[in-house]
Amino acid sequence: MSKLHIKTQSGVASVVIDNPPANIWTVDVINEMNAFILSLKDDRETKAVVFKSANPHFFVAHLDLNTINGTPGGQAGIIEFSHMINNIKAMKQVSVAVVDGIARGGGNEFIMACDFAYGTENAAFAQPEIGVNIPTGGQGAVQFARRMGKNKALQALLTGADLTSEEAEAVNVITKFVPRAEMETFLEAVLGAIRNLELRDIVMYKEIVAVSVRDEAAGAELELRHFLERAREGKT
Repeated sequence: MSKLHIKTQSGVASVVIDNPPANIWTVDVINEMNAFILSLKDDRETKAVVFKSANPHFFVAHLDLNTINGTPGGQAGIIEFSHMINNIKAMKQVSVAVVDGIARGGGNEFIMACDFAYGTENAAFAQPEIGVNIPTGGQGAVQFARRMGKNKALQALLTGADLTSEEAEAVNVITKFVPRAEMETFLEAVLGAIRNLELRDIVMYKEIVAVSVRDEAAGAELELRHFLERAREGKT
């Protein structure tokens, strides 16, 4: 039975994760998510993908601990999880995580891989892996360091403490705190702008931003190249 409920309308795909009882990343869910993300590679009609949870308490709790504990199948599962994080980051479409519950460990790593992440008053975010004798495995520590800086990242990783949506927004773990009652109106405003774009517009700005984060001069050069290419089209 599918663990992802997928609907597409007006250029926006909605993906609801439904893996009771706590929405953990089991191998079958990881494989299903990877297959869906890869299916969008040549899709020019879908402009954004919104990820939600069917669980009222958890977005995604964490990676299945049975996957971690040393079996050959477990090792393969961890590699596929890593591929999933990279696949999300490489999507041409805008990826949006709407978090109205707990996102810890691999759940939090997933939302940080998305382009936008919005959390409600019911959300919590953490990387508590040190409590079960492992480091983060889906770029959690890397993202905490890049987003928070040394001191705050170390504190978050070594304590494994939850962040509220307001705290997560303040340290750039999520894009914005949005009260639950306002989420659908807020999302429609954001997606309303995105669904009217061409996919190449999204790809262009994703590329400029990604390069600029690594190298300011290279980002400026790439931005100018795109500007001149668009100017030659005579559509301004």
